[in-house]
Amino acid sequence: MDIEIIISLIGFAFMAGVIDAAVGGGGLIQIPAIMSSLPYLQPATVFGTNKLASIFGTASAALSYLRQVKLPWALLGVVALCSYISSFAGAASVTLIPVDILKPFVLVMLIVIAVYTFMKKQFGRVHVEQKLTRKMLMFAAIGSLMIGFYDGIFGPGTGSFFIFFFIRYLSVDFLHASALSKIANFTTNLAALSFFIPTGHVLFMVGAMMAVANIAGSIVGVKLAFKYGSGFIRILFLILVSLLICRLAYQMFLI
Repeated sequence: MDIEIIISLIGFAFMAGVIDAAVGGGGLIQIPAIMSSLPYLQPATVFGTNKLASIFGTASAALSYLRQVKLPWALLGVVALCSYISSFAGAASVTLIPVDILKPFVLVMLIVIAVYTFMKKQFGRVHVEQKLTRKMLMFAAIGSLMIGFYDGIFGPGTGSFFIFFFIRYLSVDFLHASALSKIANFTTNLAALSFFIPTGHVLFMVGAMMAVANIAGSIVGVKLAFKYGSGFIRILFLILVSLLICRLAYQMFLI
């Protein structure tokens, strides 16, 4: 590859790591970057290479959050296991459900999430310490199964869905929800790679190069999240969801 393409991919991977560590959505940056830089790749190879680059940044962010945010191990285990199983099932089923069927539903859901978060000024601003119950674990399992399957079969907005779900049903703030979403995203990426690698849809050299930049970006993103807190993450969350809405609307109505 030309040096310009390499520098471009590294730069985009770094920016993706910063955004993804705080609120998710790194794929919004990385996937178009890979597609435009390497236009001859099949979509599955683009997604597989993106997952390889992302998983290391996600793992780095997850470890950083776990060092500073206290979360019950039972909850983490349920989220990780359910996300992995459903994401693998989604990736394996990717040819069975047309993406065009999912897009309108996802667009409506993102608009609802954006409006709800904007109107509820205190939404995700306060973390409520509470005893872990079977009901909470059940909610965590159901949400992780549904969103994990969606990530395996489609993907855009997965981090936003995880964060919104954890805040709404587990009564955590944006900071704790981001930590949980990193655990979930790591396992969904791992599950997707378990499907993409055996089928030969990963460019390892490109993915490894971008992974280093993604890790560096995730370190910066986590530091920003802890420095500025849940209010900062809430603003980034609303910006990211708005961009997702615009992107899906553009794909649906203008392409």
